[in-house]
Amino acid sequence: MAHTTDETIEVSSSKFDLKHTEEQHAEVEDDALLSGKDARIKVIKRKTDLRICGLLGLLYTMAAIDRVNLGTLLILVFFPFYIAFQPPMIAIARKIRPRRFITFIVVAWGIVTTCHGVVSTWRQMLALRCLLGILEAGYFSTAAYLVSTWYTRREVAKRNSSFYLFGSMLGGFGGILAYGLQQMDGVDGKEGWRWIFIMEGIITIVLGIPAYFILVDFPEEAPKSWKFINEEQAQLVVTRINLDRRDVITPPFNLKHYLSHAKDWKIWFFAINFCMTSVVNYSAAYFLPIVLRNELGFSVAAAQCLNAPCYVFAIILGVTEGFLSDRWNLRAPFFLLNCALEILGVCLLGFAKPSGVRYFGAFFIIGPAFSNIPFSLTYQANNILGQWKRAFCSATIVGAGGIGGIIGSLVFRSQDAPAYRPGLYACLVAVALCIVSMCTTTVYFVSANKKADRGEKIIEGDPQFRYTY
Repeated sequence: MAHTTDETIEVSSSKFDLKHTEEQHAEVEDDALLSGKDARIKVIKRKTDLRICGLLGLLYTMAAIDRVNLGTLLILVFFPFYIAFQPPMIAIARKIRPRRFITFIVVAWGIVTTCHGVVSTWRQMLALRCLLGILEAGYFSTAAYLVSTWYTRREVAKRNSSFYLFGSMLGGFGGILAYGLQQMDGVDGKEGWRWIFIMEGIITIVLGIPAYFILVDFPEEAPKSWKFINEEQAQLVVTRINLDRRDVITPPFNLKHYLSHAKDWKIWFFAINFCMTSVVNYSAAYFLPIVLRNELGFSVAAAQCLNAPCYVFAIILGVTEGFLSDRWNLRAPFFLLNCALEILGVCLLGFAKPSGVRYFGAFFIIGPAFSNIPFSLTYQANNILGQWKRAFCSATIVGAGGIGGIIGSLVFRSQDAPAYRPGLYACLVAVALCIVSMCTTTVYFVSANKKADRGEKIIEGDPQFRYTY
C-alpha cells in the first residue's frame, strides 16, 4: 500500500513537472514573439517595413511638397478642411481598409493637384484647395494608425520616424523640384507655376496607383492583401500585439462611443505636443527659404539647395533617436532633448550675426522639430488602449497639427522683416508649451504606474497595462 502511495506521488509529481515545463515553454515562446527574436517575426517585419513604412514615406513626400508651394491665403483655405475631416476619414479607413482607402485618396489628390495647374480663376483654385484638404485629411492619421496596429509599443518609434522623416526629407527637396519645374515657363503656353502643379500631380498619381498592389491592410485582414502573408503569419502578428496591449479586436463602430474618447484629458495634451511641434515645423518649412534668400543674401537657387541638407539632418537625427528610443523604451527624454535643441536653433537663427552661424541654427530647428512629430505619434500610441480610441486619438492629434500649420503659416510676416521677432517668439512659446505638456503627462504616467504596481489603480481598464514615458 505504501508502495502504491509512493508511486502515486511520483506520478503526480511527474504530471506537475510536465505542466510546469509546458508553462515555461509557453512563456519563452511568448517572450520571443513579443521581443521580435522569433525568426518568423523577423521575416514578417522585413516585409512590413518595406511595404508599409517605405511606401507610406514615399507617398507622404508629395503631400509635404504640396504644402510649401503656395501663398498664405491658399494654405489657410486648405487647413480648416484638413482639420475638420480628420475624425470621419480615419473611421472610413478603418471600415473599408487602408489599402483601398489610401490608394483612392492619393490618386484623387494627385488629380486635384494637377487641376491646380489648369484652372482659370482664383475661385476655382480655392475650391480645389478645399477638396485637397478633405482628401489629405485621411492620409497621415491613417498611416500613423496603420503602423501602430502592426508593431508592438517598443517598435513604433523608429518606424514612425522612418516613414515620416523619409517623406519629409524628400519633401525638403521639393523646393529644388519646384525651381526646376518653374523653368518650364512658356512650354505649351503655360506659366511655370502651372507646370509645378501639373507635374507634381502626375507624379502623385503615378506613385499612388501601385499602392493598391503593395500596401497591406490591418494584420487580421492581411492575408487578403495580395498574399502578402498567410493565415498563420497573420495570427502570429495578432498574437504578439495582444501580448503587448490586448486590443487587436475591433468592436463595431458606435459614433457616441467614438466621440466619448474626447473626455480623456490626456488626448488633448497629446494634441498640444503635436500642434505646438507643428507650429515650429511648418514655420521652418514655409519661411526658411525666405530667410535664406532675403536675410542671408543667397540666390533663389542657392536658398532652395541650402534648405535640403537641413532635412537630411532631420532624418539622421530622428531615425537615430527612434532606434535608441525603442531600445531603451523611452519617449519623453528624447522629445524634451529635441525641444532644447529647437530653442538653441531658434536663438542661433534669429539672434546671431554671422550668416554661417544663423544657417547652422536652421539645422537645429528643422532636425529636432521634424523629429518630434513621430515622437508625438509614438508617445500617444504607446499610452492608449482600444482600436477606436486609437483611431480617434490619431485623428485628433493630426487635426491639431493642422491648427499648428495655420499658426505656422501666419507667424512669420513680411512686415516683420528683417528681424522677424514675432515669428521667433511664437516658435519659442510653442516649444515651451510642448515642454510643459510633456512634463505634465510624464509626471502623471510615472505616478499612475507606481499606483498600478501597488494594486491601487487599473490603467486604461487593463490590470497589466503600464504607461510608457
